[in-house]
Amino acid sequence: MREMIRQLFKYREMLLVVVIAILVATFSTRSPGFARPANLANIFNDTSILIILALGQMTVILTKSIDLSVAANVAFTGMAVGMLNAAHPDLPLAAIVLVALGIGAVLGAINGLFVWKLGIPSIVVTLGTLTIYRGMAFVLSGGAWVNAHQMTEPFLQTPRQLFLGLPLLGWTAIVIVGIMYLIMSRTFLGRAIYASGGNPTAAVYAGIDVGRTRFYAFVISGTLAGLCAYLWVSRYAVAYVDIAAGFELDTVAACVIGGISTLGGIGTVAGAVLGALFLGVIKNALPVIDISPFAQMAISGSVIIAAVIFNARQERRRGRIILRDRGASEEIGVAA
Repeated sequence: MREMIRQLFKYREMLLVVVIAILVATFSTRSPGFARPANLANIFNDTSILIILALGQMTVILTKSIDLSVAANVAFTGMAVGMLNAAHPDLPLAAIVLVALGIGAVLGAINGLFVWKLGIPSIVVTLGTLTIYRGMAFVLSGGAWVNAHQMTEPFLQTPRQLFLGLPLLGWTAIVIVGIMYLIMSRTFLGRAIYASGGNPTAAVYAGIDVGRTRFYAFVISGTLAGLCAYLWVSRYAVAYVDIAAGFELDTVAACVIGGISTLGGIGTVAGAVLGALFLGVIKNALPVIDISPFAQMAISGSVIIAAVIFNARQERRRGRIILRDRGASEEIGVAA
C-alpha cells in the first residue's frame, strides 16, 4: 500500500489533486458552504482567466523562455476592445472577440520576433514590452476608464450566461484546456515546443527550428491573453490602465506549482490547470477564514518557493537517475 501511494505521488498532477482536495476539506471546517458544488463552480469560474493565461505562459516556459508582458497585453487589448465596444455599439460581439484575439496575437508576435530574430533573452524583452504595453494602454485611453454604462449588454452579459450551472466564462476555459491539450499532445508544434526547451541541440538535429518554435509559443500566449482581455473587461464591467496588474506573476506561479520546469521541456497542460486551481482555492479561501491581505501575500509567496524547491529536487533526482542508468550501460558495454 505504501509503495502504491509512493508511486502515485511521483506524479505532480496526482499530488496537486490530493492537496487541493485536502485544502477544500480543511476550509470547509471553517466555512461549511465552501465545499458546496455551487461554490466550487464559482471558484472555477473565478479562476478561469488565470487558467487560460497560465496555459499560454506554459507554452512559453516549455521553450525555456518567459512572458512577463502577458498581463500588460490583457490591459492594452482590454482597453482597446472596451473602447471599441463603447464607440461602435452595433459591432457584433464575434467581431470584437476576433479583434481581441488579433491584437493579443500581434503583441505576442512582437515578443517572439525579438527573441527569435534578435536573440534577446525573453525576460529582457518581455520586461520591456510589459512597460510599453501598459504605456500604450494609457496613451490609447488618455488615462480614462470605460465603464459598464458605456458598454453594450451582449458585450457584458455573454460570458455570464449559465449553461449546465456554469457560466460561459468557465466553459470557455474548459474549451481552451481541451484545445491546448490536443495541441501539446497531438501536433508537431506541441512536440517541437517540448523539444525546443528540453534539448535545443537535439531539436535542431531533428529538423526543428527552435527560434521559430519559440516565436509560435509567444503568439499562442499573446492570443490567449487577447481572449482573456475581453473576458476580463466583460466580467468586471470596466476597462482601465491597471487591468490585471501583477497577474503575470500569478501565471508563472501557477505553472511552477503545476510542475512546469523553468528550465524548459517538462510540464503538462493538466499541471498548469491544477496549479491555477490551487491558487484559485487559496485566494478564495483565505479571505473566508479572515486571513489579512498581507498574510495572504506571504502565504502565496511561501507556496511558490516551496513549489520551486520541490521542482528542483525532482529535476535533480531525475538527472541522477539518468546518469546512473548511463553509467550502468557503460559498465555493461565494457564488460561485453
